[in-house]
Order: sequence, then structure tokens, then C-alpha cells
Amino acid sequence: MPPPTNENLTAYLDDFYNEERGRRVSFPSELPAQGTPFDVLIINICSLAWSDVEASGLTEHPVWRHFDLRFNHFNSATSYSGPASIRLLRASCGQPSHEGLYVAAPRQCLLMENLATLGFEKQIAMDHSGAFGNYLKGLNEYAGLDVTPMNQQGLPHDIASFDGEPIFRDDALFARWTEQRAQSEAARNVTFFNLIALHDGNRFVANKQIAPFKPRLKTLLDQLDHFMTELESSGRKVAVIVVPEHGAALSGDRMQMSGLRDIPSPSITQVPVGVALLGTKAKHESTRVIDAPSSYLAISELVSRLVQGDLFGSDTIDWPRLLQGLPQTPVVSENSGSVVIEYQDKYHIRLGKGDWVPYPQ
Repeated sequence: MPPPTNENLTAYLDDFYNEERGRRVSFPSELPAQGTPFDVLIINICSLAWSDVEASGLTEHPVWRHFDLRFNHFNSATSYSGPASIRLLRASCGQPSHEGLYVAAPRQCLLMENLATLGFEKQIAMDHSGAFGNYLKGLNEYAGLDVTPMNQQGLPHDIASFDGEPIFRDDALFARWTEQRAQSEAARNVTFFNLIALHDGNRFVANKQIAPFKPRLKTLLDQLDHFMTELESSGRKVAVIVVPEHGAALSGDRMQMSGLRDIPSPSITQVPVGVALLGTKAKHESTRVIDAPSSYLAISELVSRLVQGDLFGSDTIDWPRLLQGLPQTPVVSENSGSVVIEYQDKYHIRLGKGDWVPYPQ
């Protein structure tokens, strides 16, 4: 690669977006005749990067053991919620620029729409209203998420967001989904969960005090662990895909103090992504780790491969075949007004229309 001059880094970024425009994940036109039905749960968690897990001392939490696959170098490509969720829901196409998120996407880019075409019932479940920042409206407009969220009436809440809006308990949200799913006649379901219990500024309802991050993270991981354990013991066949939106910037760095996310730094965009196939006939083995630089396209490709086979009805799973050649994506992260790229194993940043500079280490 040529040296990291201003011109070369700009050319690299332009080439990246040109190449990404042509990338697509193909889904089958129909499901295999003998394929065992299963559900797909996409759990999108606000404010959770690897750096936050490590800072909270929760890298050994039992929830991680559920996962068959773990992506160690997954880039969320942004440090804000709306863009991150739009990117995830448009995972079947290559990575667009930040500006490219705010135009209508081709239908084949929409992950949940690709599954709906194959007969999956679409659902959305959130622990919040989706009103702040026009979050839900943005998902409808730019990511084709055109379903009414699961009813939250009567769900308990212990914390509220900085603007006083209730944030419902995620264990209650999971329990309601389970209850409603048991009553549904749909053979297959794809649900997009969006959880903001970890967002900065959340307060305890009882005393209005700021809720510390680490206890909230432990609670969320405990609740997710319980939910996945219950799913597994129920025998329901489910692919659980956990993809955080971005990190909480718990530690901060030399460019940004703790809590700030204006710049999509690596410590904020490197998020813990895991895939668990619950209810398979094949016995659960130790977690396989994917170390290659990855992003949303890899998730969509994996889902496409799952629906084309019969992994839930097979006695064994050919993991090497399932994972062979998963799409890799170079590290490019972008917010409005800032871009961070990895080039020759080092990070570089450009603010606005300024020049590229090395990211301070």
C-alpha cells in the first residue's frame, strides 16, 4: 500500500465506498422443502463495546458461553444509535457512507425484508418508545422497518432516560416476547430488539440518581443469559444474533474524554458480536472466534446461509463450511463530520473537510 499521505488516504476511502456499493448478499428465492423452521432474534444493544466490557470486568460473564460464534473485530461503523441500527437493518448490502444512509435503500439491502419474503413474521421489540431523535421513524423511513412495536403496556421499569422517559426492564420485555411467540401461529419469526438500558444519563426511578454503568451492564447480561437459557430449555429453535450499536466510551482516550461519542474511535466501534444457534440437534461446542475484520455484511451472509440449509434439523453442523469465506470489511467508521479509518495497521482521522492525521494513541 502507498504511504498514508492525505491524498492516498482520501483515495483509499473513495475506493472503499466505490467497492462497497457493489457488494450484495444473495438470499434464496424459497426455503428448502425439508428445512426445519427457526426464529431469528437480532438483539441491538446501545452503548456496549469490547472496551466497556473490559472496563467493567465482565469479559468472563456466563452469557458469552451461549454463543457458537464470536466476532472479535466487528466494526459498528458509527458511534451513534440511529445510524448503527439503520446499518444493521440494511446489512444485506455493502457499507454506505454516512450520507448514504439517509436515502431509500434498495429492497434487497433490507435484512428483515429478505427474511419476510421467505415467510418470516416481522416483529420489533424495544425497551423504550423510539421517539427520541426520531429513532423509530428513521428505521421506518431508511431501513424499511414498517411494523408496529410490541406492546409495552404494564411492563415494569426501574430506570428512566435522561429526559424522564421510562426504560422498561429487559427481562420483562424478553418474557413478553416469549409469551406472545408461544401464542403466534407463524412458523418462523424475525424480531429486531433494541435495548437502551446502558445509555449514558439513565437514572434510577426511585431516587433520580444516575445509574452506574457496571451494575447496569451486569444486570443486562444476566437478563440476556437467563433469556437464552430459557429459550434453550424450551426447545425452541432460535438463532440469536447480538449486535451492539456502539460503545459507551466508558474509558475515553487522548482524542475524546469519557462519555463523548462525536468521533467514532476504535474503542467505541469495536463491539462484541455473538451468534448462538439454540435448539439444534447438534451438541453445543466451544465458541468459535472470528478474528477477521468484519461488519454487517458478514451477519447478513451468515443469516442467508442459515436459511439455505437445515442446521437446526441436522445431527451435526459443518462449521468450517458455514463460516468459509464470510465477507470481510476494512475498518471505516463515520459520523456526520468525522471519519476514522484503519490503514497499514494504524488509525487515521479526518474532521470535516480537514486533512487526515494519525489517530492519537
